[in-house]
Amino acid sequence: MSDPCFIGDLADDVAVGHIVTLTGSEAHHAAAVRRIEVGESVLVTDGAGRAVRGPATAVDRRAVEVEVVEVLQAPVRAHRWVAVQALAKGDRADLAVETLTELGVDEILAWQAARSISRWTADKRDKGVARWQSTAREATKQSRRFTVPSVGFATTKDVVARIVAADRAFVLHESATAFLAPEDLPEAGEVLFVVGPEGGVGPEELAAFTDAGARPTLVSDGVLRTSTAGVVGLAQLQMLAAVRARQ
Repeated sequence: MSDPCFIGDLADDVAVGHIVTLTGSEAHHAAAVRRIEVGESVLVTDGAGRAVRGPATAVDRRAVEVEVVEVLQAPVRAHRWVAVQALAKGDRADLAVETLTELGVDEILAWQAARSISRWTADKRDKGVARWQSTAREATKQSRRFTVPSVGFATTKDVVARIVAADRAFVLHESATAFLAPEDLPEAGEVLFVVGPEGGVGPEELAAFTDAGARPTLVSDGVLRTSTAGVVGLAQLQMLAAVRARQ
């Protein structure tokens, strides 16, 4: 079984032999929920790509101390993956955020699409983003990743601006005529992909995105749910990036 993972503060000069202390909710979760015992090996990540591994030397609901025996760093990747995920009803949005995080997405934009059944009014946006961020944080720990993806809110206008700024952008859409290929990816840089809501990406939105430089693409021969389409798309992009790197 892999070591349980928690998120905490790591000093810039953290090194083997140092003591890292978990406090607050993470300490309570480690001690009271996961029931970590003295001597048990755990991972502590700063959520920004660094982590340490070592045995717990003191366990309390207010503070858990970990002796550093190994300092770890997330591998440097050529591409930065950005998912524009349309708001979805029920628990589908949570599922999308969770699985995208497990797969290694770098940023998730909660997109208020025209056909989104779920609507975030201005007074609900901060709460909605906070919920997605919390889901991403927990999925990061569950998957033993060292980087928590950033989460933000985006209107269609915002998405257009991000497409223009990206090194490559795709819209996962059933009207596309071609699947992804290795040559579709840049050698490095930001790659953005748009996932529509239950009702799909509207024609005006699709036109705005393609005019901004995004390419409609297929990731399946069927119509996928909004909670799974992004995960399938990201998996394909990552595989194609690996193929391109070997060419």
